[in-house]
Amino acid sequence: MASLWSSLEQGVFNPQKKRLLETVRVWKTGRRKKMSILCLVVDTFRPMQPFLVKVKVDRGEQYKVAYRWPLAELKLVDGKTLDEASLDFDLHLDKVYKWTTNSLDEKKTFIRCLWKLSHRYLAGSIAFVNVPSCAAEGRQRLQEDRKDPAEAESQEELNMYQEMTPKEAADVLKLMEEYEPLVNNSVAFAEQLSNDLHVLDEANLRAIISSEKQVTQLMSNIDEALAEVARVEETLQIYDELLGSVKQQMDHIHRENSLLHRIVSNKTRLMDEILFLTTQLNLSREHCDALSQADLSSPSRVKACIAAAEALSRCMNTQIHPGYRKLQSVAEQLIMFETLKQNFESSFISHITNIFELQGKAQVLVLAQPIDKPSAPSHAHHHEELVPYTPLMAWLRKASPVLFCDLPKVYAQNLSRLYDREIKAFFEQAKTFLLGRRKGSLQESLEKPMAMRSRQQSRWSLPVSREGQEHTSDKGNIIMILEQVLRELQPLCTTEQQFVEKFFQLSHDAADLETSATKGEKSTASPEDPPCTKLRSQLEEPTTRLLSEIFSCLEPELRGFLDICNKIHPFGCLQVLVTLNDSIFEMWDSSSALPSSFLNTILGNMLLLAKNSFNKCIGTLCKEIEETRMPSKLKGGILPSLNLFEEFVNFSEKVFRTAQRRGELDKAHLRLASSVFSNINSLSSANLKVNTDMVMMENFHHIHCFLCQKMIHCLEDKKTEAKQRYSKHMKKYINTYVGQPLEKLNNFFEGVKARVAQGVKEEEVSFQLAYSKQELRKVIDRYPGKEVKRALETLYRKIHKDLSPEENLLPVVWHAVEQEIIHQYQEFEELIQRCYTGSGIAMDFTVEDLLSYFSSITLSSM
Repeated sequence: MASLWSSLEQGVFNPQKKRLLETVRVWKTGRRKKMSILCLVVDTFRPMQPFLVKVKVDRGEQYKVAYRWPLAELKLVDGKTLDEASLDFDLHLDKVYKWTTNSLDEKKTFIRCLWKLSHRYLAGSIAFVNVPSCAAEGRQRLQEDRKDPAEAESQEELNMYQEMTPKEAADVLKLMEEYEPLVNNSVAFAEQLSNDLHVLDEANLRAIISSEKQVTQLMSNIDEALAEVARVEETLQIYDELLGSVKQQMDHIHRENSLLHRIVSNKTRLMDEILFLTTQLNLSREHCDALSQADLSSPSRVKACIAAAEALSRCMNTQIHPGYRKLQSVAEQLIMFETLKQNFESSFISHITNIFELQGKAQVLVLAQPIDKPSAPSHAHHHEELVPYTPLMAWLRKASPVLFCDLPKVYAQNLSRLYDREIKAFFEQAKTFLLGRRKGSLQESLEKPMAMRSRQQSRWSLPVSREGQEHTSDKGNIIMILEQVLRELQPLCTTEQQFVEKFFQLSHDAADLETSATKGEKSTASPEDPPCTKLRSQLEEPTTRLLSEIFSCLEPELRGFLDICNKIHPFGCLQVLVTLNDSIFEMWDSSSALPSSFLNTILGNMLLLAKNSFNKCIGTLCKEIEETRMPSKLKGGILPSLNLFEEFVNFSEKVFRTAQRRGELDKAHLRLASSVFSNINSLSSANLKVNTDMVMMENFHHIHCFLCQKMIHCLEDKKTEAKQRYSKHMKKYINTYVGQPLEKLNNFFEGVKARVAQGVKEEEVSFQLAYSKQELRKVIDRYPGKEVKRALETLYRKIHKDLSPEENLLPVVWHAVEQEIIHQYQEFEELIQRCYTGSGIAMDFTVEDLLSYFSSITLSSM
């Protein structure tokens, strides 16, 4: 109850300046569904008036006042407890309210509080029936005055016996000490006390008789005082009756004053509301005329229309009470505003639509003077013509979103025709600059590089020719023209995007515009991506969607122009890729470019197409390299695939020299290098007239030297692999010929090593018939020094004939042969020492002799 009491006081009655006296929880008799609380409260200010308040409890434990009655309106209280206890009671107000309580004690306490408030504030005007507790309350004082006299007398006697005070107890002890000898004789002590008492009584009687006059005087004074008290009580009763009527009069005056104050307050509020309506819903005559005429023919009249439209918006956006709209004058004013708005909207939309149509029908300017570079037209004069109407477009967007949503579409439909003509003329001009230096038709210009490329693929090497020089000029021309085209497109698209965002209010709150126009449809945009990965997801934005309709031919025309650039040069796709990539990053880093511009989206799409074309070109090139075969009639040399790979690497490195990204090129280099290696490895199964290891050695050496010269980071592993394979095949090639100068010696000692490997002891090898000392001497006698030198000269001529002069590998191979033969000789000497110990057998030449033979052969060939 304390929590309920404090909650009601703090949350309900304290803000209303009421003081809570009593509460009771009740519900309507007969149906216990909704619990309510009846509260008795009085004002905290004078005149204090009592009230009966009904409080309801919400679901969130919030208390709200449901009804409030002045207690003066309560006519009767029916307690319904005459014969037996009941939880029901009735209150007769404007109607009879029947309630039931939780407990009988709460009911009694509440009714008792009602009885007290009735007698204190309402002079007992409330009738109480079937409430015995209230009757007992009224008769309580009378019953107290009529108590039984006998009971009063006995009570008086009881009151005569009182406890001794400390002083009396001390006197008794002192008396006991004086008569201590007599205390032992109780009879004598009692007699002594009795005698003393008679003496004292006699003295008291004499004192009373002597003070009889004073007592008589005191009694007379008391009688006079009682008479005076009675007169004062009568006077107070009269005053109380007089003040009671005055109190009622004062309460009546206070109520009258409250009503007068309320009347004055209502008049003030009414005047304020009237002034508010007449001020806020008033549109001047000048503004009405401007909106009615809708004259937009001059800048001054456009400004007047803008001011009138803004004033009309302020009037129509004024927040007024819904009930005011039922007033005839207010309704007529609102109807007038709506009529002016609709008429001006229709006139303005018609005017701005005419401007859009005239701009869309404008002719493309033809330059009389020849120019040295392609240039895109400017739309600054078209934008300047529409800029003064921007405030009216903003007003229309807020006033009628549905009508406003149609204007961007009308603008795009009309301006797209003009842009189609201008963009097509611009790209025709760019194609003329790109192909104008060639003689013949466009088809001939595009077929010539393809025919030349087919001729290049049929050669083993690519010398610089006239056609190569034309490609050099084509390269510079493609990059220069493509960069110029992209530079001209950037301001064209960026300026148009900035204009439509400002003019059509697309950059302020595009999502709200879509919501109001499509009733809840929201436009979603993808997260922020790098410029080269912004794809069709951005076309969901209103700005990009509008620009895509305005520049509907831009992407197809740009795609066609890039296709021509790809066809002019065999590796034109590489130039297009680099130029697009650099242009996008340059545009992205530029402060003047928009971070999410429409042109970035278009160029991102073109970049993807360029990457696809580049990948297709690399795939075709890899296939050509892998399928290239060495003609069987030729005796060796560098494969045509290596020349094609070198041409691509040289060209691509020049193009990518200043590129900001080269990830695609690194992947292409790795793919082409793998294809070249695969093509070289395919020689092992080819039917060649020359030694296969020699051809593979030369080609791997050639590509290794080329990669060392270029120093391309992504091909470091391929360079290492080329070196390993070059060394591997050179060793195989040398092993093929190294046994020829000392063939029989080599065969003899191979047999010795085979016997030792089979388990024959080294000292027992000489006892084998085929490998006896006599057989060894016969073999050694066949290879005197002159014969060895002649065999080495024959080997040198054979190697010189096999190797191609372009690679200049003869010194390297001959030096490797020298090392291998010396190693072979040392191995023979070791086997003789181990298997023919003490035989005194030795070869006819020494290591020094071999070195001199090789040196003389090398010097004689120079």
